[in-house]
This record gives sequence, C-alpha cells and structure tokens, in this order.
Amino acid sequence: MPNTITIAGWKGWIDAGLPRRQLEAVMHAASDKTAKEIAREMGISPDGARQRLDEARFKLGMQRTTRGTVLEAWKRGIIAPLAIALLLGSSHLQQVPTVRRPAVPRTYQQARIARKVDELAFVA
Repeated sequence: MPNTITIAGWKGWIDAGLPRRQLEAVMHAASDKTAKEIAREMGISPDGARQRLDEARFKLGMQRTTRGTVLEAWKRGIIAPLAIALLLGSSHLQQVPTVRRPAVPRTYQQARIARKVDELAFVA
C-alpha cells in the first residue's frame, strides 16, 4: 500500500497526521469543492463529509474554517499541490521552522541596523 495518495491535483501523505478518509476529504476541500461535492466523490453523505472535515479540523488544532484546515495541513506537510510535490520528489515535506524572536525589545539603533540588513537581503 503506497504511503501517498493523489486527488484533484493534490498529493497527500497517509498517516502524516490524518487518517486516510479525513485526508481525502481535506484534499477534496483543497481543490475548492463543497461538502456535497466531496460527499459525491467519496461515496458518503454530505453530513459524513462535513464530519470528516470537522474531525480533521479538530486534529489540526481547531481551525475556524475549512480553508484554515487546508492551509494548516499544507503547512504541516500533510498535503501539497501536485506540481510542488513532483518538484520536491517523493521525500516528505519538512515542517516549517518556527521563527524565534528576541526576548528583550530592540533599541532604536538595533532596530535600524536590522532594518538595513533586511533591506539589503531583499535587494540581493
């Protein structure tokens, strides 16, 4: 059994955070389908599709919307657009590293220097 599935231009990794049927529902939602359309594709009732999406939403940190659930799944590397997944190969997407902020507020001089460095990096 392969560890990935492909649905509607999206590639998903099984057991990377969501069970197979929840993953399928999220991938259909990622291709901008309604619960009724998702239900038709999966062969379940619309309430069943909504339930799968709600369970996925809960597992991914209680996102407010289905769009938020899709974005969180993408950010965690559970799903990826097929074009990007093909470019990266079959390796699993790495989780986005967290940005560490300094514990102490910067002084005006430090903030000005950091801004200049950021501007130089943006130009290069």
